[in-house]
Parts: sequence; structure tokens; C-alpha cells
Amino acid sequence: MASSKKLPDDLVTQAAQLLSQRVHPGQHLALGLSGGLDSVVLLDLLARLRQTLQFHLSAIHVNHQLSPHAGEWATFCSTLCQSNAVPLEIAVVQVPFRPGDSLEESARTARHEALACSAADFIVLAHHLDDQAETLMLQLLRGCGVEGASAMAKQDGRLLRPLLKISRTRLEQYARQRNLDWVEDESNLDTRFDRNFLRHRVLPVLAERFPAYRETLARASRNFAESALLLEELARHDAASAVQERKLSVQALTHLSVPRAKNLLRHFLKLHGVAAPSATRLEDMLHQLLGAKPDAQIKIPLESFELRRFLGRAWVIPAPCRPGPGLCYIWQGENELRLNELGGTLIFWPVHGQGISRARLEQEPVTLRLRQGGERLQPDCKRPRRSLKNLFQEAGIPPWMRQTLPLLYSGGNLAAGLGIGIDCAFQARPDEPGIMLEWKPADRLD
Repeated sequence: MASSKKLPDDLVTQAAQLLSQRVHPGQHLALGLSGGLDSVVLLDLLARLRQTLQFHLSAIHVNHQLSPHAGEWATFCSTLCQSNAVPLEIAVVQVPFRPGDSLEESARTARHEALACSAADFIVLAHHLDDQAETLMLQLLRGCGVEGASAMAKQDGRLLRPLLKISRTRLEQYARQRNLDWVEDESNLDTRFDRNFLRHRVLPVLAERFPAYRETLARASRNFAESALLLEELARHDAASAVQERKLSVQALTHLSVPRAKNLLRHFLKLHGVAAPSATRLEDMLHQLLGAKPDAQIKIPLESFELRRFLGRAWVIPAPCRPGPGLCYIWQGENELRLNELGGTLIFWPVHGQGISRARLEQEPVTLRLRQGGERLQPDCKRPRRSLKNLFQEAGIPPWMRQTLPLLYSGGNLAAGLGIGIDCAFQARPDEPGIMLEWKPADRLD
């Protein structure tokens, strides 16, 4: 081990190497400063490096309001930053907590949301080698996959972690040689929390037999990260032919092994912003997609989304709104009509010689309503009127969309249905003004 005299400069060198590879002169770094040992050491390191590497430095202290000492910690951080000429922002947050939730996880989420609001180029966090080992152990005990076992990275988007290869013992040696002060969070001793239980009860025993366990687990995390990258590359390769227009071919899933199909399905959900489900849940989704009858209306809830299957493809859609059956909008000639309850906007394009005859449409009040059942339309003047159900099926409109697509009425007469056509009686002649309709869901508005 390096002597204590060389230790501070050794840590400065390591931090400088990582930062110089990622941070350009003139960029702004914001340090997440709790006031504990780890972040106090990192503040000292960054303050020493800012002139050499020519970056701007500030700090953010997140007050979770969970400890009676929270105010004292904020005051400590303020004094510390003043002495280092570092601007400080204090973010006071409310930690949402419900019975059964993990207070640790809820506080972490609130903290990261507060840090994410910073306009800095990078958010710098003081996670170190012991944190890495603890995180991997926790993830493994939760039955994670290789992505979860990858633990933390030196850089994750805007997040930088310059201390990941440094143990807490080395940080403490640095702090004492530099005469640094820090605060102690009393909750760090509470072994009711999973991380504290590992830190104080399990890992010390592990260290007796495996002194280098921190480095070994960090190496395992890097191996898991490589495996996760390979799985992601495989998923992108499979998705190139299986995912078209953000829909996943169910037949493509049947041609893959079960592990590979699950890997592709997980990737497909991620494309839509859906958090990775548990292994059991993912396997159940795959079973439903592959095992149900072709005409089965599969609906799998996914937080604020739904997984559906229609015409041999899997769809991920926002959980649809459920407007009342009596919903009615009045059109008064505007070019756009926002239909908030239906989650989109109806665009009225003026045309000539096609679309809906404006003159015939406006003979009576024009309204937009929802399907009630039993409606019929005659989009082809050479064929009889047909039920909307048959027209929707012929047009390939998914069942879950049929109840929220607006129908255009002139008085009591159905003039047009979005996606299925214009009634023969309301179609514009070649010599008269007309109107074309376009439906834009809210997530596709320009």
C-alpha cells in the first residue's frame, strides 16, 4: 500500500485521469454533496483539480427531511462550500413512501430526480469501491439479470463516478491527512436497511476469508457489464428484422430459443420506455403472446402501458383513457379540434374535389361522437351499408382503438369514420370544396 504521505496525491491523480478523459475545459460539474465522508473527499479533490482541468464546479445538497439533523447537515455543507468557494444549491425534497416500499430506494429516487434537474454538463457522485461491492451483492440477492449485476459505471450519461476504484478505507485516510471534517448520518448504522445489514454484518465476515472481495466483485461487475452489452447487441440484431414500425412480430419470436426470445421481448419493451419486468413476468408475457389463439385479445398491463397482440404483432400502447359513452364535441369550422379525452387532435384539411363535401356536411350541426354499437356506413357507393365492426376489421384497426376513434356526424347522420372512410352521401363531387380528416395522437403532435 502507498504511504500516507503519497496517498492524497495518488487519489488526485486517479480522479484527474478519469475526469480528463471525459470533461472538456469550460464545462460545468455539479457534485452531489451529502456532507458525509465520501462526498466531502470528492469535493476536496474536485476543488483541487478545477483550475488544472479548467472546469466550473458547483455542489447540490439534497435535504430528504428524514433525519432530525437534516438542517444541521445542510448548514455544514453550506459552510464547507463557502470555504472552498464552491456555489451550493440546497434541494429540499419530499420522499414518497408507502407501506411495503423500500425507504432506501424511495430516498434514492427522490435524490436522483433532484440532481437530474441540474443544468450542469455532468453530475458527479462519490460512489466508491465498497459501494460497488454492496450494490452487486444487493442486486444478486434480488435475483437480477446480467444488466442489474453490472452495478455502477464510471460514467452513465451525465453521471460521473471518479472514485469507483477507491475503497472507503483509502478515502478515510485521505480525509484525515487533509484534515477534512464530515458528518455522520445515524441511519447508516441502522441494520434494518438492507445495505447497512450487508455493510456491518455480512461483508466484514466475508473480508476475513476473502480480503480482496471488493476488487473481485468489481471485476465480476465488469464481466456482467460485458455480457449485458453482448445481449443488447444480439437483441438489436434480432429486432432489425422482427420490429417494424415499433411493432414486434410474434412469428419472429417463435423462431428463436426461449432465452433469445425473452431477450428480444425485453429489448422491445425498453424501446417503448417500459421498465424491465421480472424474469417471471417476462416469461409469462412471452407465454401469452405465443400461446394464445390468433383471435385472442391479449391485454397485459405494464404500469402506464399495455402490451397487446393484434394481427400477429405485439404492440406497446399507453394505457388508454376510458371516455364516457356520451362524449360529444361540436365542430364549428376550426382547422384543428383537440379531443383531450380521446388523447389526440383532429385536423380538418381543406381540399377540392375529394374528401367530405363541406356543403352537405354543414347542412346540420356537426358533432364528433364515439361508437355506441350498431352504426353502419357506406364508404363504397357500389356496395350496401356495412357495420362499423366489419369496416374496422377490414381496415386492420386494433380493437382497443375502435372505441376511441371519433365518428363525424351531420345532425343524426354518420358522415365519416376515422380510418374507415366517408359515407357515400357525404363524399365531395369533383367540382366542390371538401374536407379531409387526419387524426394525430397526442404523442405524435408536431
